[in-house]
Order: sequence, then C-alpha cells, then structure tokens
Amino acid sequence: MEKLFIYDTTLRDGAQTEGISYSLQDKINIAKKLDDFGVSFIEGGWPFSNPKDTEFFEYFKKHPLKNAKVVPFGSTAHPSKPASKDKNLLSLVKSDTEYVTIFGKTWDLHVKDILKIPLEDNIKIISESVQFLKKQGKKVFYDAEHFFDGFKANPAYALKTINTAIAAGADLVVFCDTNGGTLTWHALDIIRQVKEKLSINNFGMHCHNDLDLAVANSIAAVNCGCTHIQGTVNGLGERCGNADLVSIMAILQLKMGYGIVPQNKMALLTHISHYVSEVSNVAHRDNHPFVGKSAFAHKGGVHIDAVNKNPLAYEHALPSLVGNKSRFIVSELAGKTTLVVKAKELEFDLDKKSPQAVRIHKLIQQLEREGYQFEAADGSFKLLLNKEFKRYKKFFTLLGFRVSVEKRDDGRLISEAVIKLKINDKFEHSAAEGDGPVNALDNALRKALAKFYPTVSQMHLTDFKVRVLDEKNGTAAKVRVLIQSQDADEDWSTIGVSENIIEASWQALLDSVEYKLLKDSKNK
Repeated sequence: MEKLFIYDTTLRDGAQTEGISYSLQDKINIAKKLDDFGVSFIEGGWPFSNPKDTEFFEYFKKHPLKNAKVVPFGSTAHPSKPASKDKNLLSLVKSDTEYVTIFGKTWDLHVKDILKIPLEDNIKIISESVQFLKKQGKKVFYDAEHFFDGFKANPAYALKTINTAIAAGADLVVFCDTNGGTLTWHALDIIRQVKEKLSINNFGMHCHNDLDLAVANSIAAVNCGCTHIQGTVNGLGERCGNADLVSIMAILQLKMGYGIVPQNKMALLTHISHYVSEVSNVAHRDNHPFVGKSAFAHKGGVHIDAVNKNPLAYEHALPSLVGNKSRFIVSELAGKTTLVVKAKELEFDLDKKSPQAVRIHKLIQQLEREGYQFEAADGSFKLLLNKEFKRYKKFFTLLGFRVSVEKRDDGRLISEAVIKLKINDKFEHSAAEGDGPVNALDNALRKALAKFYPTVSQMHLTDFKVRVLDEKNGTAAKVRVLIQSQDADEDWSTIGVSENIIEASWQALLDSVEYKLLKDSKNK
C-alpha cells in the first residue's frame, strides 16, 4: 500500500476561522502536539504576511521538530516583479526550510478578473516562481488554487498551469477545491481525466467544506491515487472550514488500513482534537465523528441494552482506538439498563430488576418531566446515584442567601451575594461581588467554604447556559440552567430547574460544588 502523507494547515488556513487568533506560543504548542502525533507536514503560516509567522519559522530553526517538516506558505510572484526580487518568495527562502508551498492561479476567471493579466503571463509567473525556489534548493509543493472550478471552465488552460509547475520542477501538485463547491463524483471524474496527463505520479488534495463534502472528497481522492492530503484539525478554516483531518486520519487508518501514524499514537486523536479546540477557544463539537463527546454515546434503551451485550451492535469502531469511550446517557428514553451500566462505572452494584433500580428509574422520569436533563448533567446524575446508594455525606447546610444588583452612578452594574451556611456545626456568613448574580453567588459560596474545604479554590465555572422551557408563560416560564465546571483532573456538568432563574442557578451551582467536595473526599 502506497505511503500517504498528512499535511496540516491548521496554523495557516485554520487560523482564518472567524473568531480565532493564535498567538505565537499557541502556534508553537499546536505544532509540537502535531509533531508528536505523527503528521508529515505542518504548514506554519505565510511569513511574508505577518511578523508572527516569520518568528514561528525562526523558532523552529533553533528547535527542530522530531518527525514533521514545517512548511512556509506563499504565492507565485507578483506580476510586477521578477521572481528573484519578489519579497513573498524571498521570505519563503529566508524561512530556511526543506519544503515550501506556493499557490498559483488555475482558473482563467482569476487571471483575467483578479490579477487582470493575459493568460500567458500567468503561465510565465508560475514557471519562474517554481524555478526560482528550486534553484534555492527547495522542495516545492504547488497548490493549484481553484483547480476544479478552473478545469470546469477551461480544461486546457487549467491543465497547462499544473503541467507548467511540474515542468519547472514542482515536486508535487495539489488539486485545490478552494471554493468548496465541487460534488464528489465531479471531483473523481476530473481527477481521473487529469492524472493520466501528468508527468509525475503523485498529487495532493486540498478541500474546503462549503458543501459539507470536504472529507468525502479527500477520501475519494485517495482512492484515485492521491498520496498527500491537506486539511485542518477539526475542520477549522474560513467560511465553512477545511477538510477535517481528524475524521480523515481516523478513516484512512481504521477503515482503509493506511499507516497514517503509529497505532499507539492514534489513541491520542481525541486528545489532539480537544486540545486544538481549547487553544482555539472554541467549543468542541459534541457530535464530532470519532472524537466528540457524543461520538459513541447511546441514549435509546434498545441501543444501550445491545451495546452492553456487544459494542459492535451500535458502534462502528472501538472508541479506545482513537482515545474516546462509550457513554450511556441517562434519560427517560434509556430504560433501566443505563442505570445498571452507569452504576457499575461508579462501582455501585445495581440489579436491573431490583426495587432500587425501579425507584431510581421512576425518579429520573419524574425529574425529566419537570425539565431536568441528565444527559447534559453528568455531575448531577452521579450525585443523585451517590445519594440513592447512601454514599453521600452532607458537607454543609444552606441557611439562606440574598443576591442584589446595583446600578452605580459611574455606569457599572454590580452584583453582590450574601450567604449563610452551617458547616460542621459552625455558622459561616460571607459576602462577595461578581460580574453577575450567579458569579457573585459562586464567589460568596466558595469564600464561605474555603477555610473548611480548601480544594474548592481549585475548581472554576467554565460555562453557564440558560434555556427557557415553556416560552408561553413569558417571564414566569420555567428555566433550565446548565453549569460546566472543571478542576485540574476533570470537567463536569450540573443542572437546576425552576421558575426563578436564581433558584435554578443555585441548584446547578450547589450540585457543582458538592460534586467537587464528594470527589475530593473519596480521593483522600
């Protein structure tokens, strides 16, 4: 089986995602993770476009990666300058890397309407740009921008552009679906026509996801002989994103038998995916194939019962192969099998036919009718089980709290919470301010608990969601509050439901803190 190369462009194309801005250290850290994982090439950025990308390549001159090759990105020379004096090309040379990537115009529309030069002048630019880089001792990847649109519009010209790059010395041509608008069977038909007319055997694929086909088109290209796949972690990228390398690598290795990375490294795929989301400061998609929280989650009772007997019944691959795990979601749909499995995970012995199982199942059904949703609140569910199994101790008792919001003359809106607790037969009275009522209440609660349970300082709230459950009741509607919390070891979700948003928030906050205290007490 022919060797396949993964070319990651998260740090360049992925950085063009709306709302993402990587620092230099972010880019260095992601590159090191990808290198350890085993990708072949890491496109670090466009050094001509900004100083940060120049510094990135300067860093890796002094601290070379172990496995991957860092690659700078640029364009063919500007029409107004010879290649040898083009600052963009000179910045690629100055990056001092073995490989460089440049893109050139393939679609005659871009040559005529964007560059506004004769078609033959573009051919000359491609040839001179590649020749210049080859004379500097570089291995050149040539990205044929808008290749599929260009081939549909003017097949002869599109083919001429890539053969020009090859004749000038390009080591690889990459077919780019830059607008992301190509259907899979059209891409296959074009690739089959073109590859027979290339003077080199290897080619690459670079897909955008505007039709949600970037992964499918990339995999299809491999079946057509493609040996080089470009994309980004989690499909980050401009507009609808790029081809998702997470899914692509998992499919190629687990379903098609390619040795993309060492098998022991494939188990890091979920970690890599979540790490990039974290550094990018974007929420990780729960339903992300292979690596999402819900990728191997089961909610229906029939599914859960079957998976508990044989995972292959409803799972297409072993979750552990990509570092993920099966999850059984608690809801009114799940049945008692879920309770048994969840209880076993928590080291509780629960018989599916026991009165206890029946009682807990009915309790969950009742709570979900009231608006609770335990599939999104694992922390609250674990607390519920601990209480039902009498493995829970009460850490404190609430005597009362008060929350106020004050609009001050300087325009600031200040929230203050006052709380009274009974802890180990001692009374604790605390007050704190916050950015909002819930933040103030959280601060006051943890301030009161800190001298008795110091580890509460190690946790923090990472997300707060409110959903109105019965909109027709207007401001009197019942609301569901979900709070996400984390410490150094794990993250957990808790829930509260009430017609009063402060009360619902308190319920979720109380569960969050109690989960942390219970967890720490068991680890002592």
